[in-house]
Amino acid sequence: MERTYTPTAVMDRASRSNRYYRNAVERHWDPAAIDLETDLENLLAHAEATDEFDRRHLDAIVTGIAKFGAGEDAVTEDLAPFAVVLEDIDDQLFLTTQLYEEAKHADFFDRYWRTVVWGVEDHLGWDRTSPRDEKWFDDSFLELFDRNKRATQRLLEDDSPETRAIAYSHYHLTVEGILAQTGYYGMSRSFGGEFEALPHLPGLVEGFERIRSDEGRHVGFGMNQLSSLVESGRVDASLIEETVTDLLPLVQGIATDERFGLGGQSAGMKPTELAAYALEKHEQRLAQIEDVSADVPDLDDLVSIDPAE
Repeated sequence: MERTYTPTAVMDRASRSNRYYRNAVERHWDPAAIDLETDLENLLAHAEATDEFDRRHLDAIVTGIAKFGAGEDAVTEDLAPFAVVLEDIDDQLFLTTQLYEEAKHADFFDRYWRTVVWGVEDHLGWDRTSPRDEKWFDDSFLELFDRNKRATQRLLEDDSPETRAIAYSHYHLTVEGILAQTGYYGMSRSFGGEFEALPHLPGLVEGFERIRSDEGRHVGFGMNQLSSLVESGRVDASLIEETVTDLLPLVQGIATDERFGLGGQSAGMKPTELAAYALEKHEQRLAQIEDVSADVPDLDDLVSIDPAE
């Protein structure tokens, strides 16, 4: 009988992918373990203290949560093509943890909506909203995730250095490294107790902290893959720059979506601040990729939301 199975190479314990895999194992967390009751209580107290609190107020608070939840659903699905085409055992080990973590992130936002958003709506006697209602998603959001899906699905049709670079640039560099980081920054500051006009939501902020810890590995993996493609000469850095720069207006469009603003009321982070932050992250990521002589930054640096970093 002809042999068709060929054993894979042994693991490279010193490789970045393997180290990220081990880091994921050691930093495991459970979405169900995060306390959300305080968020529900604080949001109800905020509603009672706000004159004529209505749907408009609640929508302004939860639209970002809906976007994050839908985004996590999308990237969980869009990661699968990478697992099909990457053959290195250490890359595969890492991708199993990323798939698991993206699913956990989607789980967290689903649980948050069911516990906190529906909890407020039930208390107020309102109909329950769906976190997948089309009203939450502006054209920029839909276009960005459509492009991300097309870029990753393309790997199954034409797996080449160029298609890999474009897929990493969409998924790991733009969606996770720029858009998500901008969202973490805006949401964590807005609901971290800094603004009196907004409720303090410690469970949401803790969830973002946990998710950011995971995303540091995801962004680092993608950046390492891109750096290797550039350093080896298989891809020119200009392809990455052109791809990410082309996506930046969509990221800024999402960050400046004001459809749920409170009639011009200044509450939380201003859209102009978020747009500027997204531009800063864009420039930072490209500089990290293009400097092939430099190592990929440490995990804590990759997920820092300090605008000075």
